[in-house]
Amino acid sequence: MTLSAAHWFDDEAGPLVRPYAMTGGRTRPDTGGGRLDLIAQVFAEPGAADDPALAPEHTMILALCRGEPLSVAELAADSDLPVGVVRVLLGDLLARGNVRVLGPVPPAQLPDEHILREVINGLRAL
Repeated sequence: MTLSAAHWFDDEAGPLVRPYAMTGGRTRPDTGGGRLDLIAQVFAEPGAADDPALAPEHTMILALCRGEPLSVAELAADSDLPVGVVRVLLGDLLARGNVRVLGPVPPAQLPDEHILREVINGLRAL
């Protein structure tokens, strides 16, 4: 039994672009050794969306984080793209200087639990 091309597409789904086409076949972001955590905050640099060399997906990511910083996970959800694709696209934007990414605070730099309990106890004593 042969399937016609009509069975492979859903008219309601709209145009289909495979993730590997958006990333040029890359599966890892080029971040210069840095890591893009899911909770890392992404900031669009002023004027970054004006770059005519950007793909539509890059421009969409810039538009999403232009008003306020968004996490990598939020960008993936809002853009309806897989997280891996968003990470690769963010790597491109980082390399071009179009975005700034602030990673999460490492656990070693977080306040000690004992200090936080002392602060809470002190506030309760007021």
